[in-house]
Amino acid sequence: MAGRLIVVSNRLADFHKPAAGGLAVALSGILRQRGGVWLGWSGKIVNRGKEDAQIIRTAVGNVEYLSIDLNEEEFNGYYKGYANATLWPILHHRVDLAKFDKASEKIYRLMNARFAKVLLTEIQDDDVVWVHDYHLIPLGEELRAAGKLNKVGFFLHTPLPPSAILATLPNNSSLLSSLFSYDLIGFQSQEDKRNFLNYVEWQFGKDSVEGSKVIRRGKSVVGAFPIGIDVCEFQSIAQSKTAQAMRDGMREEYSKRQLVVGVDRLDYSKGIPHRVHSFGEFLHRFPQMQRSATLIQIASPSRGEIETYADIQRELEALCGSVNGDLGELDWMPVRYIHKTLCQEELAGLYQAAKVALVTPLRDGMNLVAKEFVAAQNPYKPGVLVLSRFAGVAEQMPEALIVNPYDTESVAYAIHRALVMPLAERQERHRALLGKIKDNDLHWWCRSFLQRLTQPEFESRSIKSVLKNFWARLDPNSNHA
Repeated sequence: MAGRLIVVSNRLADFHKPAAGGLAVALSGILRQRGGVWLGWSGKIVNRGKEDAQIIRTAVGNVEYLSIDLNEEEFNGYYKGYANATLWPILHHRVDLAKFDKASEKIYRLMNARFAKVLLTEIQDDDVVWVHDYHLIPLGEELRAAGKLNKVGFFLHTPLPPSAILATLPNNSSLLSSLFSYDLIGFQSQEDKRNFLNYVEWQFGKDSVEGSKVIRRGKSVVGAFPIGIDVCEFQSIAQSKTAQAMRDGMREEYSKRQLVVGVDRLDYSKGIPHRVHSFGEFLHRFPQMQRSATLIQIASPSRGEIETYADIQRELEALCGSVNGDLGELDWMPVRYIHKTLCQEELAGLYQAAKVALVTPLRDGMNLVAKEFVAAQNPYKPGVLVLSRFAGVAEQMPEALIVNPYDTESVAYAIHRALVMPLAERQERHRALLGKIKDNDLHWWCRSFLQRLTQPEFESRSIKSVLKNFWARLDPNSNHA
């Protein structure tokens, strides 16, 4: 592959902690191979005016990390407002929680223009640009409007809902048509890909779609690229001293219990209250399991500055207290709720100690906890994965026990089935699941997306297509689009 790789994401990877996150490791590895740039927000909120914006540069080998700070207005409008109070709930099918604010939408657009302005000082003619996630949907359009003809790809890490839900977003056609500026548009699942192509046909006419291509402002290829984990690395983590100590400690503490685990970021999309209700239903329906099964629910703090997240924390604490009050004994607590972040080693140890993992989001782009749980298991005595049909990962992992997280009764029966499943069946399911996550790991995801983006079929955007982007920015409904 010729040229450097330029990665753009809302948050800049922490290059001081190369093992902090799998995605950062994979992308940093690709960047080191090719040389390149990673641009993102530093995570800092500073007191400055728009004219005082600065770029912090840090070189690590042949990779340059560029970070920008946000001021209070940008944080409230771009990140806290439009990205997380408007787009996030809509993308996760929660229109009832979305807040529509034109001022926030304007700041979101201005921040994308600011990201583009930084890129324009860095980008070279043969560079390949990879833009990540819903925070930066219009970035490609900004680059095209500035005349850049580079190969530019976009990957959405969240789900994409059907057209009727997308249509609730004010100016939805203006925002989503900005994706047409990308050469390759990547989604987590085939369902998300279908939803996007159906939306384009519905909004712009059937002649706008040709197979898996959008025929507007040039050709944009649409694909599904399910993200994975570094399986070998996670298996190595699972054998670390910290992980083994966690596993052994949990087994000793719960020697008379069967552990069921849930690990999530605290978010309404994860369905944690539904899960706790289902576990309570399981204990009611199978009273012989009382005192012998315990749910450990890890809920990592998330976006505490947003009121919706504070609400779900209060709801979850009350719900866990209710289940424990109704069913608990002096020497047995049915639900152990932990509102903190565990390191990868601790999680790997917890996964190994568990008999069952409940991965039951109401809606998820992928969900890597499911893959981590499988990777951490002892293949001779593996645990069982209970998985929501509404997680993107369900397309890849049909050998899990697939459930509807809204159906409390069916989830309760699935928990029971998982706990009493014969060893031979557990081994067979685990073998199939492990093979799939190895074949489609994090490195495969990086390679497959970039190889597709740099294929010869993606000829450089013509001046004509760039002019179409220019006209579209002036008038999204223009015939030039």
